[in-house]
Amino acid sequence: MLALVLESLDEDKAEDVVSIDLAGKTPIADHMVVASGRSQRHVGAVADHLVRRLKEAGFGNSQVEGMKQGDWVLIDGGDVLIHVFRPEVREFYKLEKMWSADIPADQLAV
Repeated sequence: MLALVLESLDEDKAEDVVSIDLAGKTPIADHMVVASGRSQRHVGAVADHLVRRLKEAGFGNSQVEGMKQGDWVLIDGGDVLIHVFRPEVREFYKLEKMWSADIPADQLAV
């Protein structure tokens, strides 16, 4: 599933894609992927395409939040949580910083 998520984000030109291994940090998922879209429309399109690709690949119906607003879309794929943000919203919440204590600071958006 993670490979499909990363491939889909790449195909749709998502920006600043970061994959975070959550194993041992939380039981909610194995991985978290954080990405940015250039605008509300781009965020929505990236998320919509990803949800469709996951379903077509047999991963079932993912739970989705925030699609209408397009500022921050959360896709719960079960084993993988995907966050697609507008850059300003991503900078405000800084999820990578919260979940990536083991990633060097120079690799995080500050």
